[in-house]
Amino acid sequence: MSSAEEIARAAKSAFEKSQLVPGSERVNALHAIRRELESQKDEILAANAEDVKAAQAEVSAGRMDDAMLKRLDLARGDKWDSMLQGILDVAALPDPNGKVTYASELDDGLELYRVSCPIGVLLVVFEARPEVVVNIATLAIKSGNAAILKGGKESNRTTVLLSKAISAGLSQTQLPATYIQTIQTRAEVSSLLDMDRYIDLVIPRGSNSLVRNIQNNTRIPVMGHADGLCSVFIDESADLDKAVRVAVDAKIDYPSACNAAETLIIHEKVLTTVWPKVAEGLLGAKVRLLCDEPSLSALKSSSSSIPENQVSLADDAAYTTEHLSLTISVKTLPNLQSAIEWINSHSSHHTDSIVTESDENASIFCRGVDSAGTFVNASTRFADGFRYGFGTEVGISTGRIHARGPVGLEGLVTYKYMMKSKAEKGHIVGDFGTGKKQYKHAPISATSVPF
Repeated sequence: MSSAEEIARAAKSAFEKSQLVPGSERVNALHAIRRELESQKDEILAANAEDVKAAQAEVSAGRMDDAMLKRLDLARGDKWDSMLQGILDVAALPDPNGKVTYASELDDGLELYRVSCPIGVLLVVFEARPEVVVNIATLAIKSGNAAILKGGKESNRTTVLLSKAISAGLSQTQLPATYIQTIQTRAEVSSLLDMDRYIDLVIPRGSNSLVRNIQNNTRIPVMGHADGLCSVFIDESADLDKAVRVAVDAKIDYPSACNAAETLIIHEKVLTTVWPKVAEGLLGAKVRLLCDEPSLSALKSSSSSIPENQVSLADDAAYTTEHLSLTISVKTLPNLQSAIEWINSHSSHHTDSIVTESDENASIFCRGVDSAGTFVNASTRFADGFRYGFGTEVGISTGRIHARGPVGLEGLVTYKYMMKSKAEKGHIVGDFGTGKKQYKHAPISATSVPF
């Protein structure tokens, strides 16, 4: 038996054993893991600094981009504190399991319940962001799923210590030690992608090539997104100040995030009014503008001091590129309908926003754009599990089945049907049919299964 198969079998066994562990014990595990992380903070951040140092050399050699380097740094901004707070936030959320979403009395004393339950074993593959180890482990534990985690090689030092802290926290609970496991090599991932007998869902987080490669090499269901091609549409009725604030924030708040805007769409009627001010705000924030001919011409007409190193003509590839930097593509379109059609054919169906003062246009945009998130007068950067109140997220799904958008606890559960007969002799199907008993199908009011 290969080591990968041993890991997969251990995860499946851990999942099955964990199903009789009460939800309160999973919460205890999260608090224990947080304490372990806090106590090992200095050691973990020291290891992360080594990972960052090695990655800087890769950036200098042109083998890694700056966006990935920024994602790797666990000491950047409030990333460490947010990671720990995310554990507490998830711990405090209601248990997503055991919820009754349908209940019916099929016959006197024969009751049917549809009940939420964990998916099973998750294989999560991600790049650069070491905090994802903790985020995923937290969500998996709370939702009752076992998980196998594979981070990028660029964060190996950090991942090893984060995993050590997670294991130490689990050892203080009733949950199996193999409930959360980490792997280090691509070969292990390749082997695990063949093990649909043990693994129930694959969640890739990272580059387009990573996601596409996984999608094309497994029979296991895959949940994730390959690109974050988000856009902001400035409608003809857009308020100038709102347009500037939303467009600038959507681009500069965290340019390397998948929910940062990569395309700015301008209604042709605001080319000489709103657009120059929006451009001024973006240029002032050091954003490079890749413009189409109408937006470039309008910009040149409105100002004689356009920084040439920040403004240039876009080619077709600009509108299908996830820049992940202070670069945004600009497209001019004649009306709302053309904007919707353009977004649906060019975006990655992640998150798109309209700036408008028209309730009618807002409604049409939100219903017409086929993306996981459609916003009105709000930055695309709000598309995030933490900001949605999920505590943290396992990833963003741009698919249409099971879960969509930021995936938190609710996206990590499925359901099963539970039935119970209260009749003295039980119930059998042979008693029902033409000339026999008929099903009642009477709704039952229930929030939990009474057995």
